[in-house]
Amino acid sequence: MFVKLNKVNAVKPTNIKDPEYFHKVVDCQYACPAHTPVPEYIRLIAAGMYTEAYMINWESNVFPGILGRTCDRPCEPACRRGRVEEEPVAICRLKRVAADHKGEVRSLMPTIPKHKNGRKIALIGGGPAALTVARDLAPLGYTVDLYDDQKAGGGMMRSQIPAFRLPEAVLDEEVNYILDMGIHTHFNTYVSSLKSVLNKNYDAVFVGTGAPRGRDLPKLPGRWEDKAHVHIGIEFLASVAFEHTHKIGKKVLVLGGGNTAMDCCRTARRLGGESVKVVVRSPFETMKASPWEIQDAKREDIPILNNMPPKEFIVENGKLKGVIFEHVDAVYDEKGRRNLVPTGETTFLEADDVIIAIGQDNAFPWIERDLGIEFGDWDMPVVDRQSFQSTNPKVFFGGDAAFGPENVITAVAHGHQAAISIDLFLQGKHVKNERPSPMTNLVSQKMGIHEWRYDNDVVKDLRYAVPHAAKELTLQNRKVEVELGFDERLGFKEAQRCLNCDVQTVFNTSRCIECDACADICPTSCITFTENGEEEDLRHRLNAPSTDLSQDLYVSDVLPTKRVMIKDEDVCLHCGLCAERCPTAAWDMQQFLYNTAKAGL
Repeated sequence: MFVKLNKVNAVKPTNIKDPEYFHKVVDCQYACPAHTPVPEYIRLIAAGMYTEAYMINWESNVFPGILGRTCDRPCEPACRRGRVEEEPVAICRLKRVAADHKGEVRSLMPTIPKHKNGRKIALIGGGPAALTVARDLAPLGYTVDLYDDQKAGGGMMRSQIPAFRLPEAVLDEEVNYILDMGIHTHFNTYVSSLKSVLNKNYDAVFVGTGAPRGRDLPKLPGRWEDKAHVHIGIEFLASVAFEHTHKIGKKVLVLGGGNTAMDCCRTARRLGGESVKVVVRSPFETMKASPWEIQDAKREDIPILNNMPPKEFIVENGKLKGVIFEHVDAVYDEKGRRNLVPTGETTFLEADDVIIAIGQDNAFPWIERDLGIEFGDWDMPVVDRQSFQSTNPKVFFGGDAAFGPENVITAVAHGHQAAISIDLFLQGKHVKNERPSPMTNLVSQKMGIHEWRYDNDVVKDLRYAVPHAAKELTLQNRKVEVELGFDERLGFKEAQRCLNCDVQTVFNTSRCIECDACADICPTSCITFTENGEEEDLRHRLNAPSTDLSQDLYVSDVLPTKRVMIKDEDVCLHCGLCAERCPTAAWDMQQFLYNTAKAGL
């Protein structure tokens, strides 16, 4: 956020007027693909204002109740709490608190114009990306038609996330908030030709069909000798969700180490699997599944076996008996590249059923290749990463259909950005050069001399555990939700752990008398007064050396002593002690609000 190169190679003063500077300091919000204002809604939860907290979430991530149960939580590894030798704030579960305890919210949602603007949009796929586009464009007067081959909206949220993680009632509620905005739905409708959709004279088309094809092991010996008992993970989950599959064999092997594999093994337990094992080809520490998903599987007595790639399906007289696995060691070369080296040992594991959950691929057989849409690597459409526009200017992509499998919150972020592009495109504006800026402000939190609007006492505070329903109950019924969520008491306690990282330390050079009182009182030694210099040298001359290059240094203008104030944004706790201690009010605590732009704003 600053430029290093000037005549003396010194770091230039930080431009705090750049909206992205303080945005980056609010690490949780910055890490969230949809940039949800996390500290703002957590404060509202602590105040018992659940409806208001829900609506802040809804504006950004669209599905607070769904994501409060299923999000991949990119915000939590970024949480500043985790830098003081503690676990991060349970941001995802607090989102669910807002959803579970909210009041009536429909009246707070945008009013849909009775008179439309004359433009028609087609959405292909009813998942989170397409629904977000609908949520952003319908209030602007667009006529929106949604096509999906499922019986209801939600896409992969309905077909691939088990009900014990995401109850159908929660899914229906939040999907219907959008569909009830006057969206024309065409469910149970498979689009077999994009050309046929374009021929219906839509002004723009958004493709949000996900990554619908599960990867297989077609060349593994024995794969096709008992097809009825070898399942593809996402197809198995969809078959269960739509109640086509009700039971499975007693001995089940799940191949794969991602979240889909965790959902498959836990679903198999609920369908009658007595001995369910997950087998992963790579080391445990490189599994792609989220840590909490792995923990939940282990809590349900599901062992995970690692470094065992499958070698052969064993079928006798047309009936599956099990799988032979190799054993491998992970060996890394001098560049850190991993090779799985066979040890020569093999293991046979019995199985009545095998579920292959080793990844997903995109499939676009329904998109004709004469529509001006260019396809690149892996037969993926060429899509601009900022505008989400394809090489056919009327066709936009988002979610897994744009760049491959990701997650719900990323699909939502894609949907917001694609909606902006569609709106600009249909106004005849440039979809990249005329994008709206985020809305930001800085508001002082000072009420009087040494009096502040938030608690700045930073204490050791362990993360609170979320209650779970009894295993004896949940394993008997696949629709019983496992996590019970925080009640209001636990929600308040967990919300209190937030360090309010959006309350920024703002320095006024002209008021500073260089008494160094702020540096003396800082609990993390993140403030240093020193001579300027090159960044690499400067980072090692601070009171506490700054080693995290991903976060910036806050550098002041030159002070009377020719020194500058340097603050390491990475370890600042935003406690406000510098501002309380400062005798001249050179430090101020200012709340920073950052809202990403939406279509029409």
